[in-house]
Amino acid sequence: MELYEKTVSTTDIYRGAIIYVHSDEVELADGQHSRREVVEHSGGVTVIPVDTDGSVCCVRQFRYPYGETVLETPAGKLEAGEEPLDCAVRELSEETGLTADEWVYLGRFYPSPGYCREILHAYMARGLHSGAAHPDEGELLAVEKYPLDTLVDMAMSGELIDAKSIIAVLKAKRYIEQEEHN
Repeated sequence: MELYEKTVSTTDIYRGAIIYVHSDEVELADGQHSRREVVEHSGGVTVIPVDTDGSVCCVRQFRYPYGETVLETPAGKLEAGEEPLDCAVRELSEETGLTADEWVYLGRFYPSPGYCREILHAYMARGLHSGAAHPDEGELLAVEKYPLDTLVDMAMSGELIDAKSIIAVLKAKRYIEQEEHN
C-alpha cells in the first residue's frame, strides 16, 4: 500500500507573527477521512560554534512556554526568502558576537513532524573570531562556554534538553570524529 494523505479541505485557526495554524480534513490511502492540525513555521537554524580547543559557545535564555531557562546552541528563525546559511551567520553574530571562517552543514531535520511543518538546519562554525553580540530587541541571553565532550555528556544524561541543540552537538561530535579518522 502506498502511504499518502490527500488534503480535502483546510480551515484557518490562527495566523500570528511566528506561526500559522490550520485544521485539515484529509483522505487517507485506504479512502477513510481524518483530521490533521498543522502548525506552519518559516523554519530556522542552529549553529554549534566549535573553537580550536574543542569548546563551544552556547546561550542560555528563558523559554516562556516551559517557564525556565534553557541551555541551547545559538539559533534563530529564517526570515522570508533567507537562505539557511545566511541566517546561521546572522544568528551566530547576533547572539554571541562570533564570526567564523568555516561553515559545515550538518543537515536538516523535522523537530516535530506529527503536527508542525518547521524545518531546522544545523551548522557547525569553526575558525571563530570574537566580536560584540547584538541580540534582537527583547532577546536576553547569557553566553556560556562548554567543552564539546561535556555537551555530549549533558545531551546523553538529559541535562541538555533542547532538541535542536542535542542534534547539533551529536552531529558535530560525529563529524569531528570522522574527520580525525580520515
